[in-house]
Amino acid sequence: MVLSMDRWIGKVAIVTGAGAGMGAAICKALVENGLQVVGLDKREEKIDELSQKLTGKKGKLHPVRADLTKEKDILEAFKWVKDNLGPVHILVNNAGVIKLGSLSEGDTESWKQMLDVNVLGLCIATREAIKSMKENSVDGHIIHINSIAGHKVYNVPCLNIYPATKFAVTALTESLRLELNSVESKIKITSVSPGATETEILEPSNEHRNDPQLLKAFKTLLQAEDVADAVTYVLSTPPHVQIHELTIKPINEEF
Repeated sequence: MVLSMDRWIGKVAIVTGAGAGMGAAICKALVENGLQVVGLDKREEKIDELSQKLTGKKGKLHPVRADLTKEKDILEAFKWVKDNLGPVHILVNNAGVIKLGSLSEGDTESWKQMLDVNVLGLCIATREAIKSMKENSVDGHIIHINSIAGHKVYNVPCLNIYPATKFAVTALTESLRLELNSVESKIKITSVSPGATETEILEPSNEHRNDPQLLKAFKTLLQAEDVADAVTYVLSTPPHVQIHELTIKPINEEF
């Protein structure tokens, strides 16, 4: 199997949650490989800053403000891409939220936010990307940044409904694969499931931040660049190869 990113040079990739952490690392990797990357994030200053840092690289980062909890923002972002850059070839659904807490005493608004970003935002962006790919006869690639928590519920009770949202991503990945197969589409779908990763996703102010089980889970960490390398790897595979699930863990992870 020959690995190459050449067929994506100059093509359009959309990355959600692009302002920091894994999203920023993925944007950087794709820009360095010559893609026109659209970074979506509700924190406009973060993606503007990242765009400036990537000036002069082989590709280019285009910052677009979008709140993934709002369908209107997602639709407007995809319209901007269509009007200014052309068809979507790659979508990386990276945006994710964890609101630490409990199920028995949970906060409904926190649950809604996790579902809106981790599940519904992902579904809306996926739908719009595939619509663009089909309209333009593009054999593109959808990548969901999932989690090991999307495959097994670990003994970290304060993760709240986060594992449930990631189990949904696992199911959505397989459902979309079967749907695309049913029409003999060449669009690829991949779930990338990292273990504990050094990112901003956990809020430092949360009262559960020092939960012993959580600290144990985050004892050994991947770096954001490790996940970006995984994304580049799956995109580098030839058209007849589809990596459906790629799991990455830091060495010595206890879960």
